[in-house]
Amino acid sequence: MKNFLFLLLAGIIGGAVALSVDKLIEPDQPIKVERDYTRMVSNVAPSFAGTDFVYASEVSTPAVVHVWAEESQALAQQRYKQNRRQRVNPFGDLFGDDFFSDFFDYGRNFYPKQGSGSGVILSEDGYIVTNNHVVGFADNIKVTLTDGKEYNATKIGTDPATDLAVIKIEGNNLPSLTYGNSTNLKIGEWVLAVGNPFSYLKSTVTAGIVSAVGRDLDIIKGEKTIEEFIQTDAAVNPGNSGGALVNLKGELVGINTAIATPTGVFAGYSFAIPSDLVKTVVKDIIEKGGDIDRRVSLGIAGYDVEDDVIEKFNLDLDYGFYVDEVERGSAANLAGILPGDIVVSMGGDKVQSFDTIKEKMNRLKVGDEVDMKVRRDGKVKNFKIKLRKGL
Repeated sequence: MKNFLFLLLAGIIGGAVALSVDKLIEPDQPIKVERDYTRMVSNVAPSFAGTDFVYASEVSTPAVVHVWAEESQALAQQRYKQNRRQRVNPFGDLFGDDFFSDFFDYGRNFYPKQGSGSGVILSEDGYIVTNNHVVGFADNIKVTLTDGKEYNATKIGTDPATDLAVIKIEGNNLPSLTYGNSTNLKIGEWVLAVGNPFSYLKSTVTAGIVSAVGRDLDIIKGEKTIEEFIQTDAAVNPGNSGGALVNLKGELVGINTAIATPTGVFAGYSFAIPSDLVKTVVKDIIEKGGDIDRRVSLGIAGYDVEDDVIEKFNLDLDYGFYVDEVERGSAANLAGILPGDIVVSMGGDKVQSFDTIKEKMNRLKVGDEVDMKVRRDGKVKNFKIKLRKGL
């Protein structure tokens, strides 16, 4: 009987305690643990929040256009004649890898080229950035907005080294995108790709994360190319070229340009030109007009300052580029650079080796001026060099 009364009393006390605890963790607002969990999910996957991707899509989609480009019959015939003059022997090297492509191109180059892609409106008065490979060959260009309005476009200029081009349509109060800071992009950050895949899937938005930055894929043809692609896993396909890569604020952080694929369609990774580079190139094209010529040359030759060079020339510093020769009539020669000078700074950056100079030169073009500091007879001298065309 005593055991029964003890168990009954313990049950009553335990029930009272349980009711008290239940009351303490049942506030009017959601409990703290649930709020933390919601915030955690939002940080990891913004799409779960329901509005993150929607806002960026609404901001960016109206400013991304469909671009149709075509070569006129006259331009195609001119290109055909030029190719014929360049090919003294139309059969080329019978044992070369390019024989068959050369042979068939020789007969078909007369036909006008045509293609389509995407573009991004950058200003309310109709300046549009796209890829050079979308419009570079064309003299007939049409642009279609998301509302179905069509415009004839004028090609303002191109930069083959970055695969960028600027075209323009005549309009007012057009939807446009603002530049974001691509330098601040972090690996793992969400981005959206906006464009017109396969030409007929207009105004398509896909999402992915930044997989890598600064990719150099050696896919842009030419000797002075600039490649520092943003790699993402947002789905991009033919027709997306020239379209927008935007962050969750709807800011332009890249121009979609290429895909890594064994099949010709999206296979997991796409690549975009960073907006910081796009901004610079577009500004140059609009301000100076026409195509950008990046075949520039300083006109110097020499050695990186390393142990053997330090010993040979009895140098008192361990960085820079030792100038051994200066080409007569070159930009460096006209600026006053002499053999024996050591380049220690270019464009405000310390020159560790010739690679620093090469990297700077890749971003410059004919007519640009660059500040250079050299060590001469133990003293630092400042020069302003106006770049000239290289061979």
